[in-house]
Amino acid sequence: MAHHQSSKKRIRQDAKKRLHNRYYKKSTRTAVRKLRELTDKSEAEKYLTKVISMIDRLAKKNNIHKNKAANLKSKLTRHVASL
Repeated sequence: MAHHQSSKKRIRQDAKKRLHNRYYKKSTRTAVRKLRELTDKSEAEKYLTKVISMIDRLAKKNNIHKNKAANLKSKLTRHVASL
């Protein structure tokens, strides 16, 4: 158990950040799944821009690795192009 006030505060902050990060990571994963299920090309192209910006935001905040973000964007773009 932490004894110093600063370490107690750090534990509180980390717990709050963890919930925040989990929310955005999970919502992005859900959006990716939804995009992969779309069959209409014009609708998928509109949704792709939203998903790409979500992925970019996660990579910028280091919630996911920048290479993972690049791979995801590449695969999703190829998927939408093949519709």
